[in-house]
Amino acid sequence: MLLTTLYIIGITAEAMTGALAAGKRHMDWFGVMLVASATAIGGGTVRDILLGHYPLGWVANPQYLVITCMAGLFTTIVAPLVVRFHKVFVLLDSLGLIVFSIIGCRVAMDMNLSPLICIVAAVVTGVFGGLLRDLITRRPPMVLHKELYASVAFMAGGMYYGMLYLAMPETITTIATLVVGFTVRVAAVQFSWSLPIFKFEEVAKVEQEELEPRS
Repeated sequence: MLLTTLYIIGITAEAMTGALAAGKRHMDWFGVMLVASATAIGGGTVRDILLGHYPLGWVANPQYLVITCMAGLFTTIVAPLVVRFHKVFVLLDSLGLIVFSIIGCRVAMDMNLSPLICIVAAVVTGVFGGLLRDLITRRPPMVLHKELYASVAFMAGGMYYGMLYLAMPETITTIATLVVGFTVRVAAVQFSWSLPIFKFEEVAKVEQEELEPRS
């Protein structure tokens, strides 16, 4: 029940961020609903397809699709208010990331898959919605070059699996993973924590200058 409630909050927040991205590209209402749904439930869809887990989450529970579409359309009405309370949505997005990661790991565990695949399923569920949003709206994927995001999903998946493997109660495991993962993600946003950046263009430019004939 706890995860279901948090999941609904998470997909609603994610759908609204997707709708804002669609609005910045001047999309019509269908485009808004498409991007909102892809952002909110795209990660779970990709996970289910990769793992062969059918029916897909939103097919088995069509109410989730309705929630994302309605959240997207609602955002078109209250967009200025959403932007004004941006920090609240950052917090909800962080919470949604951890919830999605836990659910992704749980689905893979229920399929008796290996620990590595369970953690990968957590990452896919957590980040692929944002990747799809950015690809559809034609902007660089934020989850690959901003503050810690995919790595937080990886950590959350690993923590959830590890605690259950050590026979910790599932409720305690879920709450502990939520608290730790949420705290790390919020701290990463607050203090701009990120993984090391690989800048190949600058290296290539230096090599090109070295190869150019000197007069």
